[in-house]
Amino acid sequence: MLESFQNTFKIKELRNRIFFTLFILVIYRLGGHVPSPGIDAVSLKQFFDTQAGTLFGLYDMFVGGAFQKATVFALGIMPYISASIILQLLSPVIPYFQKLRKEGEEGRRKITQYTRYGTVVLASLQAAGVAVYLQNLNISTGTMVVTNPGMGFIGLTILTLTAGTIFIMWLGEQITERGIGNGISLIIFAGIIARFIPAVIDEIQLMVTGVRSVFMEIFIVVFLVAVVAAIVLVTRAQRRIPVQYAKRVVGRKIYGGQSTHLPLSVNTAGVIPIIFAQAIMSAPLTMSSFFPNNDFVASIVSYFDPYAITYNVIYGIVIIFFAFFYTAIVINPVELADNMKKQGGFIPGIRPGKRTADYIDKTLTRITLPGAIFFAIIAIMPNFLISGAGVTFYFGGTGILIVVGVALDTLQQMESHLIMRHYDGFMKKGRIRGRSM
Repeated sequence: MLESFQNTFKIKELRNRIFFTLFILVIYRLGGHVPSPGIDAVSLKQFFDTQAGTLFGLYDMFVGGAFQKATVFALGIMPYISASIILQLLSPVIPYFQKLRKEGEEGRRKITQYTRYGTVVLASLQAAGVAVYLQNLNISTGTMVVTNPGMGFIGLTILTLTAGTIFIMWLGEQITERGIGNGISLIIFAGIIARFIPAVIDEIQLMVTGVRSVFMEIFIVVFLVAVVAAIVLVTRAQRRIPVQYAKRVVGRKIYGGQSTHLPLSVNTAGVIPIIFAQAIMSAPLTMSSFFPNNDFVASIVSYFDPYAITYNVIYGIVIIFFAFFYTAIVINPVELADNMKKQGGFIPGIRPGKRTADYIDKTLTRITLPGAIFFAIIAIMPNFLISGAGVTFYFGGTGILIVVGVALDTLQQMESHLIMRHYDGFMKKGRIRGRSM
């Protein structure tokens, strides 16, 4: 594997793509330290230290801490991700988007254009909400988070944060086009990794000062390695349905007749179910920050303690539900069966048409359930580590799935460049299979 990494720098095009990607990520991290005008970052950080379990804490993880610092990249790339998810959810419902998906490259360009428009709209709305909320913090916390509140501050914040999101979106597109890997995924990856490094330093300090024993640190490292290995295994897992194509004679040529397979991933939905579930489960804690002295809100929040058994059971059920829901949107068995029938393909022993669609749907349901349960366990495991073992540093379920998925996808693209130029890949047997986030 070490030799394969050395070979990546022998290929000029691949070497340039890697350096270009690193250069763009450095620009992104530098922009995450440029403060937005009119905000006292110190007072804001003191407030965010109490928001770890809310939507604000979840959002701050994706943007690498830029949200709690109120930088120009405070919104990060999340408005773009939200716009993409909204368009994916609307595609099966609105015929116009269904038509665009079938138009090939031209249709993808149109969808990308609509995604950009949606990103601007969502970023503007979120920036307006952030500006109003920051002004209200002056009253609720008693500290001047916003130095000069008013319409001028709101307008400037909307312009600054929206422009920051658009710039990040452009950086991500540049990585995808001229770098290596998926640009948007790598930007989120960089933000999460940026939060991990200080946490590792904190763990080392705890061990040096004697607060944490060496045995416990070794246990944490071994446990994290085992979790990463399990995630890689499940992420790469596929159910391959054999497909046979009948021979067709067109003129003097014979088409078809080959055997192939239809790969169905165990984790088709990726990290989306965990993001949706976290947003729903953290909503009560977020609402409580808006109504700090309301007894009714406080009574509801008491049932959403992240370390309670009931909370984690509900959290796991919601993740499993969204895994099935999002998989049903992404993969349409009826459409797959129809396309297979049009191309003269069939599953051995299964009639083409409705029987094939039912078989694919049944298979997809069987492989989605264990995958969803596994990732639900990964998502709720940190809560038990904190409450049971007293571990303060951990890879949260969402973070570790994104990191592993993006790493696999990037390595897969690097391996493709190596194999295309007759070099060995990173693995002696098989190929690395990544997945989209």
